[in-house]
Amino acid sequence: MFDLTGFQRDLLVVISGLERPSGQTIKEHIEDDADIEVNHGRLYPNLDTLVNQGYVEKGELDRRTNYYAISDAGKRALRERDEWQHTYIDEVI
Repeated sequence: MFDLTGFQRDLLVVISGLERPSGQTIKEHIEDDADIEVNHGRLYPNLDTLVNQGYVEKGELDRRTNYYAISDAGKRALRERDEWQHTYIDEVI
């Protein structure tokens, strides 16, 4: 996950906590949690990157709406990132 940006990691975390969210749902969660505005030109290319790298799976809810779901590789990457962070954070806290 070191190849991902912070925003991409945040997207992955949000997706992992939701059941097949649409891009709009992901956008709303990021905006609410981080108190930032996310435009479509930033959101969807980053979601596509996560899909292309195998961290996220993409499917159709209907003809106009896609859903995103964390893949096994995405779960593994989040778990490994969490373990790595705890090697440093646990020492401080």
